[in-house]
Amino acid sequence: MILVSDIRIGNYVAWFDYNMEEEVFIAEGILDGFVYNSRLPRSKLPFEKVNPVILDLYLLTRFGFIKGDPEYGEDVNVYSLKYNRLDSMHIRYENGIFQPMADAPGGLVPYGRPLVHVHQLQNLFHALTRDELTLFE
Repeated sequence: MILVSDIRIGNYVAWFDYNMEEEVFIAEGILDGFVYNSRLPRSKLPFEKVNPVILDLYLLTRFGFIKGDPEYGEDVNVYSLKYNRLDSMHIRYENGIFQPMADAPGGLVPYGRPLVHVHQLQNLFHALTRDELTLFE
């Protein structure tokens, strides 16, 4: 289950449809215990039926993160996304854990808790950049 305070409009979340298949959708609205999306039955779901989407390497790359290139002295376990002319966001993937990394004088250092769900990555990116992190189609 996911907490109401954890998601915001624009986050990818999921629900299990009538055939018990997981369907991912974007939260278009959140109000009075419901999450809204125009593709949902009756355009809304009670919050108890909304689930987080598990982050995996496939989704990380679909968001535009690029694996480090050893030819340029980069760590192959670190995936980066350049979000403006000077700055990038870095995520280290090792042993099934997605750890945010920060630039420091001695190189990249871990910060914060590891990420488990897609909405956590989206919220971190939004907090740092004020931009939406969306999937490349």
